[in-house]
Amino acid sequence: MRFLISVFLLGVTFFSTTLSAKEKYFVVERESASVAVIEDGLVRRHMENMHNMNHGIIKFDGDDAYLISRDGYVVKFDPKTEKIEAEYKTSKSAIGFVIGKNYVAVANYDDKSVDILTRDLKPIDKIVTGSKNVGIKIYKDMIIFAQMDNDKVTVLKDENHGKGTPKFKIFKEFKVGQMPFDAMIKDNTYIVGFFLTKAFGVIDLDTMKFSEIKVTAKDNKPVLKVPHFGFWSLSEDKTFIPAVGDNAVMVYDNKFNFIKNVEMKGLPVFTALSPDKKYLAVTFSGKDFPTIQILDTKTLKVIQTFTFTGKVLHVRWSDLYPKLYVSVNDANQINVIDTNEWFLEREIFQVKAPSGIFLYQMETKK
Repeated sequence: MRFLISVFLLGVTFFSTTLSAKEKYFVVERESASVAVIEDGLVRRHMENMHNMNHGIIKFDGDDAYLISRDGYVVKFDPKTEKIEAEYKTSKSAIGFVIGKNYVAVANYDDKSVDILTRDLKPIDKIVTGSKNVGIKIYKDMIIFAQMDNDKVTVLKDENHGKGTPKFKIFKEFKVGQMPFDAMIKDNTYIVGFFLTKAFGVIDLDTMKFSEIKVTAKDNKPVLKVPHFGFWSLSEDKTFIPAVGDNAVMVYDNKFNFIKNVEMKGLPVFTALSPDKKYLAVTFSGKDFPTIQILDTKTLKVIQTFTFTGKVLHVRWSDLYPKLYVSVNDANQINVIDTNEWFLEREIFQVKAPSGIFLYQMETKK
């Protein structure tokens, strides 16, 4: 009987490990020019010499991974082996990029251009704009981005689409609100936010028509500043926006009709929807930096509050398991919350000043 129990426990351990291996987390180590690799709930390796990781971003496309550093390097690596395959410096400062079928496009702050590269990071073209460039997105055969200094949104079209090496030319430009800062895309709609205009712009990319929408909060008060769109969350029927300078998450329907303000513990910075869209994780700034709160998206009530021993810079829901990964920067750890029972399940150490958490889902053998 003891032997059978041992075999059963061994089988459970093996099964659990096999399942966990489906997800691999790449965590930006903000101050160390490195990336920590987490598998099975432990830090397994560190990718070193990845340049200035102050706002490092990682994206995946199939078996390719790309990282962009704050000092303008794009690095291509294999997410399975973590082997660096190519790198290219586009500028002195860059933060946004997109991955197309046969290209990578980088929006540069300084040298005020957009770089078009091959998937192996060979230069194809540099499109000079004379502006810091932000909010870069892809739609069909187009690249869309905002010119922060010129109050423009530019649409580039690939004149060689489907024929090999891309050849992007300006297709359309829109004069928009003052100082566009960031953007997001949903279906055929490009939504751009502004620092100095109390509204945001919407471009229908099928009809190429621009409109401006004024977002108001409770009692018809204008929103003073549209925050970074990376902090918004969109479910099927609701849009969640962290209020700037207010202890609330603003909730709208998908046509931006105001529903309500949900009072929060502090000044919200970042929101992240769970894969099933049932829950919203909210992070804060200032004295509430160490706290996250969980909002039920149906009842619009706060159901859980967690406070950690350090500043929370990022959160990432697992796509496969009931877990939420939390980046606690000055505690040098990633904390893992069980989202079935809502308790702190694990603290992952050996992570140096973590910030962004990026999830790569691996194919598993059957």
